[in-house]
Amino acid sequence: MGKTLIIGAGGVGSVVALKCAQNPEIFPEIVIASRRLEKCDELAAGVVARLEKEGAEKIPQISTDKVDADSVEQLVELFRRHKPDICINVALPYQDLTIMEACLQCGVNYLDTANYEPKDEAHFEYSWQWAYRERFENAGLTAILGCGFDPGVSAIFTAYAAKHHFSKMEYLDIVDCNAGNHGKAFATNFNPEINIREITQKGRYFEDGQWVETENLEIHRPLNYPNIGPRESYLLYHEELESLVLNFPTLKRARFWMTFGDQYLTYLRVIQDIGMARIDPVMYEGREIVPIQFLKAVLPDPGSLGENYTGETSIGCRIRGIDKQGHESTYYIYNNCSHQEAYRETGAQAVSYTTGVPAMVGAAMFLTGKWVKPGVHNVEEFDPDPFLEKLAVSGLPWHVIVDQDIELEK
Repeated sequence: MGKTLIIGAGGVGSVVALKCAQNPEIFPEIVIASRRLEKCDELAAGVVARLEKEGAEKIPQISTDKVDADSVEQLVELFRRHKPDICINVALPYQDLTIMEACLQCGVNYLDTANYEPKDEAHFEYSWQWAYRERFENAGLTAILGCGFDPGVSAIFTAYAAKHHFSKMEYLDIVDCNAGNHGKAFATNFNPEINIREITQKGRYFEDGQWVETENLEIHRPLNYPNIGPRESYLLYHEELESLVLNFPTLKRARFWMTFGDQYLTYLRVIQDIGMARIDPVMYEGREIVPIQFLKAVLPDPGSLGENYTGETSIGCRIRGIDKQGHESTYYIYNNCSHQEAYRETGAQAVSYTTGVPAMVGAAMFLTGKWVKPGVHNVEEFDPDPFLEKLAVSGLPWHVIVDQDIELEK
């Protein structure tokens, strides 16, 4: 139904490309672009080979190109060469604004999976992207923000609960468990630089109309996850909280929790203590290097983890409030995703899979006319029903537990 440009050829980009190609009736033309053309060529060839092996009746037209997404000029040239209908941005969060700017200059619709953050500060805030609202609206272009899993499906789960179950949502906990084992001493499941910046910042949650700040990983408790069991879960700040408390103003409290193993946290503390998590440059042998960028170069590539990854992820929303019948109610909506099954289908582990599949589904919502709204919008501002229907048949089925004590669930 339209021409789609994917910027980014890492683990998430590989999932997005394959899942788009599996839906040729929606994505008849796909362009994959990144800083390294050879990586894009390898990805495109892999997608075609996988589809042919699966006996696909139709394979979309897939081409590749090279771009430095830090450069608006190069992005504009890229868009003018290919004339896409939508750009799926799975590059680095630092590059959100340059890509949005180029989209505006070239009349291209936009979708991403993570909000903008500046290179020189571990700070997550939607204000930079929300500032583009009027320009996108005046241009008649749709920009869809945060269409991964969290942010992304977590917000859509919340919107679905509000639409179908609650008359008033009051308490929201987004819970993210990775119970997988990749066999490495220390590795991150997505870009190490972004991952470590996210986890080492101070915690923050919303309560009674204001933001409460905590020390890094200060608040933690065991939570029970379906098919996994109890896992120690740590309160973090995550960007979807910012938009959710605005779009669902009845929320009295909103928090985000993520699991970490003891070994991971030990390595993380050492990395911080010896200065390898620093994002400011230091001098080394007469040249400037950024320690966290050097660390990224020596850690395992997240895209290489899938082959031996066992276990599964479990991500969802636990919500309390007043249901449509006026009774107090609890509602847990979640997805579990197997690392092994994700790798078998796409060659990527479940963390890349759970981010890439929703990005494809969000773009499909736009191209099929279900999510078209000029301006800049977070995913919970759109109808959750067609998205979740497509998500369930695209590899991420979801489940609901109503009015049960989740901590006692086995």
